[in-house]
Amino acid sequence: MTTPKPLPTGLIDSLLADYKKPEDLIGEHGLLKQLTKALVERALQAEMAEHLGHDKHETVINATGNTRNGKSRKTLKGEFGELPIEIPRDREGSFEPLIISKHQTRWAGFDDKILSLYARGMTVREIQQHLTEMYGTEVSPTLISTVTDGIMDEVKQWQSRPLDAVYPVIYLDCIHAKVRDAGSVRAKA
Repeated sequence: MTTPKPLPTGLIDSLLADYKKPEDLIGEHGLLKQLTKALVERALQAEMAEHLGHDKHETVINATGNTRNGKSRKTLKGEFGELPIEIPRDREGSFEPLIISKHQTRWAGFDDKILSLYARGMTVREIQQHLTEMYGTEVSPTLISTVTDGIMDEVKQWQSRPLDAVYPVIYLDCIHAKVRDAGSVRAKA
């Protein structure tokens, strides 16, 4: 694995020029969210150029004559909240983006957060409230139920697994008290 090149200092300085408080960086309209949106949309444009075989406003060189056909809007939900993005389309409808697949509405890892909260005993409504408070994203109880129902087969399989015949158990019980007896300290158990 190669180590990533550090970003140019001038670029970082220009990005942080208006930084005054943490919300400017990680808030609802912060720099991190803007960068994520810009990078995802740029990657989608690069994927479209690769799919078509030509960049935007260049001569069509593919045999089918397939070209760009505007954009569609999608809102992704994740640990950062909601992120509206624009996905390029082609005339034939054959473009299958890799970074964000068709019909994907959640970032990878978001389902894991829901399952983690559910495993800790939180109810669907508590999970919904927690995600709203932490990430500012509205998630329906139906979505949470759909995510948790996806693992119910595994849970039932685990619950019905064969049990071992013997489980070793050790109980330890002890009281340690210091008692003074004629000026000396003795421990009694």
